[in-house]
Amino acid sequence: MGIFAWIIFGALAGGIAGAVAGSKRSGCLYNIAIGVVGAFVGGLLMRFITGESFNIGFDWPSFLVAVIGSIILLVITGATKRK
Repeated sequence: MGIFAWIIFGALAGGIAGAVAGSKRSGCLYNIAIGVVGAFVGGLLMRFITGESFNIGFDWPSFLVAVIGSIILLVITGATKRK
């Protein structure tokens, strides 16, 4: 997957994760960073749980792992709204 695809993938995953987790911050660059780092976190977590290496291409399971990893990243960093 090329750099442009990683940017689009990260923006989508970060945007969805921010909406689900109720992130205080928003913005294109922030969503891209959260999505790409979240995909890495989710991939490492899936590798730890299942023992399988994560896919580097774009498919729905990879996208779901990226969104879950992004949500975990947002919760860990405390970037979500507190009531």
